Amino acid sequence: MQDVIKVGLVGYGFGGRIFHAPFIDAVEGLALTAVVTSQADKVKADFHNVKVVKETAVLLTDPLIDLIVIATPNTSHFPLAQQALLAGKHVVVDKPFTIDTAEADTLINLAAEKGLLLSVYQNRRFDSDYRTLKRLVKQGKLGQVHTYQAHYDRHKPVVQDRWREWDEPGAGLLYDLGAHLIDQAVDLMGQPDSVWADLGYQRAGAQADDYFHVVLRFGQRRAILHGGSLVARPPFRFAVHGDAGSFIKQGLDPQEGALLAGERPYTPHWGVEPEGIHGQLFKPSGESVMVPSLRGGYEDFYAGMARAILQGDEAPVTAVSARNVIAIIRAAQESAKTGCIIDLRGWLRYKS
Repeated sequence: MQDVIKVGLVGYGFGGRIFHAPFIDAVEGLALTAVVTSQADKVKADFHNVKVVKETAVLLTDPLIDLIVIATPNTSHFPLAQQALLAGKHVVVDKPFTIDTAEADTLINLAAEKGLLLSVYQNRRFDSDYRTLKRLVKQGKLGQVHTYQAHYDRHKPVVQDRWREWDEPGAGLLYDLGAHLIDQAVDLMGQPDSVWADLGYQRAGAQADDYFHVVLRFGQRRAILHGGSLVARPPFRFAVHGDAGSFIKQGLDPQEGALLAGERPYTPHWGVEPEGIHGQLFKPSGESVMVPSLRGGYEDFYAGMARAILQGDEAPVTAVSARNVIAIIRAAQESAKTGCIIDLRGWLRYKS
């Protein structure tokens, strides 16, 4: 029986270097074997035994490579994933999955036809704060959740010359940070009925949306998702209200900062939030209590992929769920354009 999955990583920019390579390297059952990049010096500085190639085709024709991880600009996700599946490789695509749902559906159908695993790296399902919130809801600490608010704000007043901020398909804050917030909301609350959205270009010289405000409706329940680029002090990360209490949370999961500082998973303090940004649970009586944050762990995504390939488990993030995030993004764009609430029936693909 196969006990090690050899992984080829396509792309060694910010995403590939920070959010993928360290976890692929650290997880038991995976072996970072080759990287496609023109920056061989960076790869060799981090992983001196890893092969570096300049063309994706080299990985696709390598019989030793089992899994292809795609960490490239959004417009390249579909063609690269399609090529990898046609070559008989399992595939992980960085979020957002694709630009539109037709591309996503093509990949989902192709993976099923080939009997291959296809997953999307929605790593913020593995944030410490989101994991904590999800456990509170599962335990019934908030009762029936009726209002879910999530912010992912930052302060980046200067528009940068990079593909995420160019005027091209798949660019902008909604596809970037919005994909995280939508994925978390749907993972927690299920499929929404409709969406209303407002998108903005608030910074001087902005070519892609740098502000979004999205409202998802689940019957009478609401998820309100917000992101901005000119926010020096975000009001909160989560504010979630149910008939038995409210959960308020400040601050961001520490894993990205730790990665940028050179830390790696499976160390003693990995994924542990400082006590000062732990959330508070408020009860109708007026009582409040601090809720210690669960440990975050992006490595758990890749551990889940290893189990899925080696043991037949379900992928840690299903391609259908990631496809539905794209459907909601596209519907949100339509809402912002028309000013209308968009009925999501017909937009979402439901797993059988």
